[in-house]
Amino acid sequence: MSGSRKDNRSPKPRRCPWPGEDPLYVAYHDEEWGVPSHDDRHLFEMLILEGAQAGLSWITILRKRGNYRRAFSGWDVEKIARFTRKDVARLMADAGIVRNRLKIHATIENAKAFLSVRSEFGSFDAYIWRFVGGAPIRKLRRTMRDVPNRTPESDAMSRELKKRGFNFVGATICYSFMQAVGMVNDHLAFCFRARE
Repeated sequence: MSGSRKDNRSPKPRRCPWPGEDPLYVAYHDEEWGVPSHDDRHLFEMLILEGAQAGLSWITILRKRGNYRRAFSGWDVEKIARFTRKDVARLMADAGIVRNRLKIHATIENAKAFLSVRSEFGSFDAYIWRFVGGAPIRKLRRTMRDVPNRTPESDAMSRELKKRGFNFVGATICYSFMQAVGMVNDHLAFCFRARE
């Protein structure tokens, strides 16, 4: 009898191949990556985490994300901008994050630059989304080979952020940031998230 029953399980959705089977990576792909974000705290978090990833894999950073949130005061930019040498020493001793002195210093300097941008534009969101004209770029790429690691928009963003005192914001990091916060929708054409 059991062989004649219908399988009521829904078919597995087709998704981009990069998250593999890791549940944390799959959840990030399905629920966050490519979703337009206009929350300044989240935008700051992703800018810092993308910079922290430099030279590492994204899954490494995802696994440390909660530790980063704890270590950097829940991404309270005003608090981070006031971090002192004592805070740097505390962070350098924190095994839960990437203990790279340059990246830690960059986070503090980026917080100061972020506050300056926010003061000038009213929000970081209003500033950063100008690089894509205020709306996500959609390309519906067919394969991972079609996805660039930088674009004219990320090049422009990188140049501008560096001029404003941001660190760890090269064009490739900026493009990854744009993907992460939904400024670009790079879900492959067959992925169930591509048209959402």
